[in-house]
Amino acid sequence: MIVDCAIYRDGRRMERPSDYSDALDEARATGDAAFLWIGLHEPTEAEFNLVTSEFGLHPLAVEDALHAHQRPKLEVYADSLFLVLKPVSYDQDTATLSAGELMLFVGDSFVVTVRHGEANPLGAVRERLELEPEVLKHGPTAVMYAISDAIVDQYMEVAADLHVSLDGLEEDVFSPEAQAARDTAGRIYNFKRQVLGFRRATGPLSEPLERLMRPGLPFVHEEASPFFRDVSDHLTRVNEQVDGLDRLLSDILNANLAQMSVRQNDNMRKISAWAAMFAVPTAIAGIYGMNFEHMPELHWVWAYPAVLAVIVTACLLLFRVFKRRGWL
Repeated sequence: MIVDCAIYRDGRRMERPSDYSDALDEARATGDAAFLWIGLHEPTEAEFNLVTSEFGLHPLAVEDALHAHQRPKLEVYADSLFLVLKPVSYDQDTATLSAGELMLFVGDSFVVTVRHGEANPLGAVRERLELEPEVLKHGPTAVMYAISDAIVDQYMEVAADLHVSLDGLEEDVFSPEAQAARDTAGRIYNFKRQVLGFRRATGPLSEPLERLMRPGLPFVHEEASPFFRDVSDHLTRVNEQVDGLDRLLSDILNANLAQMSVRQNDNMRKISAWAAMFAVPTAIAGIYGMNFEHMPELHWVWAYPAVLAVIVTACLLLFRVFKRRGWL
């Protein structure tokens, strides 16, 4: 559905147009100071066909915008630029990362934004831009920059939240209370999946921003390079943080597996020590259980107490040896 639609002239919002074609012609007749901005949320094919016919959008880009599930990218067509971004949000309570999709069609005096999912800063971006007419008067490039900047700032907040959650996970993994927890590796793996999902949003965006920094790209203001360079610098910092998170998670997982191996070895040593102590009475009892007729001890008065004393003494000696070596 169409969420918002307006003409902007000299950085200020004008009336909501009733006809997109007439509004676009009016914006183009005014010059660089005017443009049309249409925002759509998960449009149907029928709803988007009207916009497609009026603005002459490329059918491949339209297909991507309708079906979503695209990686961040920048496509250059004859009549427009097509930029795909993936806004994300992170819920610390449930340790869940949610990703949406945002597509921008930027052309001669128009911007069409198509969003999928709930993790999206478009409303706040539009409100902020309408309060900054000096920025908004630069036309569609200002909208593209403001949205890219807002999404990368959102990435930085999510990266900070992930670091906080990782610190809590690290404390839980290495705390004494978590030594016997069975789901520790599962929690680490689940967190690693969240980081991987975050990387899918941030990593591929580097190449589109590098292209936007270069001069000569159609439908991009010639003075916009420093602004996109600033966004790219922030994204580089986020990608470095994501790499750091991934390395830390791998180290935590390896340390947890090492802890499990050490605990298993300790348990095996204890089991082996107790088995060795039980083997002594078992062996002696097994010998006397064979019921041979000629066994001299059978006729001794103190044979039974003597055998018990040997068993107890042997077990105590073994217990002392294993205790000294830390097996018990």
